[in-house]
Amino acid sequence: MIQKMRIVAALLIVSAIFVATPSFASAALGDRTMQNGNSGEDVKELQDYLMTKGMFPYHTATGYFGSITENAVAAFQESRNLQVDVLAGSETNKAVQVLRRGDIGKQVIHIQSQLQQAGYEGQVDGIYGSGTVATVEQFQRNKGLAADGIAGPATRRALDQMASPDSAAGKEMTVESTAYTANCTGCSGVTKMGIDLEKYPDAKVIAVDPDQIPLGSIVEVEGYGTAIAADIGGDIDHNRIDVFIPNQQNALNWGRKDVTIRVIE
Repeated sequence: MIQKMRIVAALLIVSAIFVATPSFASAALGDRTMQNGNSGEDVKELQDYLMTKGMFPYHTATGYFGSITENAVAAFQESRNLQVDVLAGSETNKAVQVLRRGDIGKQVIHIQSQLQQAGYEGQVDGIYGSGTVATVEQFQRNKGLAADGIAGPATRRALDQMASPDSAAGKEMTVESTAYTANCTGCSGVTKMGIDLEKYPDAKVIAVDPDQIPLGSIVEVEGYGTAIAADIGGDIDHNRIDVFIPNQQNALNWGRKDVTIRVIE
């Protein structure tokens, strides 16, 4: 009888631990310190932010904290004068969520869409340039915040109170497409968002006009598959895209053709 009571008590304690502890699979960025070997939605969000900073050279936020993420965290910590311990702890998680001039990608799309919903004029292009800086400053002045043009914690809280983050999801259009390789004339092998196409030739990447498709968007491309809009090009404007194909002959075989694209994220 005593043994049974001990077993029941142990089971109740274990159950309480699982109820009280948030699932790492659904944890939000900042709920825990992340390190090599971790996985979950918070890792994926961290990778999205690192990609926005141009420090995540892989083409997909996988949700797994491996060596690529570890190196990206170290590079970010060094760039922000944080302790380089390759752990995504409290200071790193807070700092990476601060958006500023030069950032590019999904997280920038989110605040640009919030500003637009709040009645502020500005382009939703995924690029934190001078226009976004000026709009953020105007928002900050109207909210009685320090007008520094940087979307830090106070500014982001104020934006969250006014509007939910949005994207260009659902937008569908027919575009003229061509293909390019990492070694084409004038190409560096690294996209505008910092994805290393030479190191990761399996990437599904397209170059776009950010005025049409915001950088950082996930796009379904007819005949190509699901890709990230992570690059730009001098000849890529309005209804034109360039799809990345690692093999030169295959890129030539793609030719020039109209395809339907749809923004899915």
